[in-house]
Amino acid sequence: MTIFPVAPEAVADAAASLGTDPITLADMLRVANSPGFDRWQEQVRRTGGCAHPIRLQGQTVTRDAKTGDVLYSYSTEQEPGGILRVACGNRRASRCPSCAWTYAGDVYHLIRAGITGDSRMGISGEIRQHPGVFATLTAPSFGPVHNRPGSGRCRCGSSHADDDPALGTALDPARYDYAGAVLWNNHAGDLWRRFTIYLRREVAHRAGLTQAALKEVCRVSFGKVAEFQKRGAVHFHAVVRLDGPDGPGSLPPAWATVALLDEVIKAAAARVAVPVAASGDLPARSLRWGSQVDVQAIGSLEGVELTDQAVASYVAKYATKAAETTETVDRRIGELAELDKLPLPAHTRRLIEACSAMDDAYPDRMLWRWAHMLGFRGHFMTKSRAYSTTLSERRQVRADYRARQERGLPEDLDDSEGSTLVLAHWTYAGQGHTPGESWLAATIAKDIRLNRETAREALHGQQDDLLWEELAA
Repeated sequence: MTIFPVAPEAVADAAASLGTDPITLADMLRVANSPGFDRWQEQVRRTGGCAHPIRLQGQTVTRDAKTGDVLYSYSTEQEPGGILRVACGNRRASRCPSCAWTYAGDVYHLIRAGITGDSRMGISGEIRQHPGVFATLTAPSFGPVHNRPGSGRCRCGSSHADDDPALGTALDPARYDYAGAVLWNNHAGDLWRRFTIYLRREVAHRAGLTQAALKEVCRVSFGKVAEFQKRGAVHFHAVVRLDGPDGPGSLPPAWATVALLDEVIKAAAARVAVPVAASGDLPARSLRWGSQVDVQAIGSLEGVELTDQAVASYVAKYATKAAETTETVDRRIGELAELDKLPLPAHTRRLIEACSAMDDAYPDRMLWRWAHMLGFRGHFMTKSRAYSTTLSERRQVRADYRARQERGLPEDLDDSEGSTLVLAHWTYAGQGHTPGESWLAATIAKDIRLNRETAREALHGQQDDLLWEELAA
């Protein structure tokens, strides 16, 4: 066999044409020429192109609980490198775009089901008749910041462009209340919890009922998501709905209206206050919502302010975000000195430094632990129990479908609980890709997403055609 040398310049040119480096290119060629490359690609596709898959070793056996017959057996010994790759499941788009995209899809369907219903989730379409609104609760002001007001000119005298990095930063950092901003973020979850309590109280008050009596005729359900503003303060978007006494499956009373929701949400937000005790040189505070509380009606018919698709898409979009709008990091920070190595904007750095400065004063609030989130330590997406289905249920349905598909079990097999016995043993073998695997996985993920978006557009086109046919008839 004759081996022809390849000039380093040619390798560098080839890597540059692919948008990568020579080391990654060499690893890509190694992976592509390894035994079982087709199976490796199939594994990556099954993870959705996960950027940091979890690698497992082990085996599983499925037996008929009555006869003991082996229905399915699997071992990673036959897999490339003896490894099975499973999706990491990280919801953050900055960590794993593929898993975040799947998470956003789950959130979209969960939120939309709570607006329009979904028979696959056991929620009747009659829920459309329940009054519902899209509410936004914001943080108060901690000092003037650069913005784009209706007049077009900021208080600094400039007209900022949409992508101006100065937007959201303090006009006068020396007078900006960085401590208050961090403490507000840190207690935002407590503010939301108290808001839901006052919300139910306000509904009962306007209905002339006690809270115990209210449960017998009406219940409040919600699904909410947190979003960071450019200034580094969290605010919440929520779908709030009134149901009957049995939840989504029962109609609310006649007095439960969108107008009532508008009143009670604004009244409850105005009542909420979370006290923060003084500590050392830090004064006592009373944390409250900002004065801007926006409430809009939800509808799925033309002419109504918001559609169900728009609301669900908006919530799903921010469910995969963290504090990226402030250009902070998406991981915990080890030491304060590490900030010097990070490309942080000055405004964001001051918020992180405020977390460090107050960490000893409020040890139970774990401010430094959550400094990379500018103090915020709550969940980005939460919902009330009866709003709709749960993320866990959606994940389980998907996992069951994939497992049955992988095992190739007979369609008529009764695989209900107790009918089969699964014996499995798994060990953790690491996480992530090599450089070449990472490049190939990103390419596969891009193809998967493109195919899904193409299919979705085609489906929407068919739905539009059917709608026009109905209107013409």
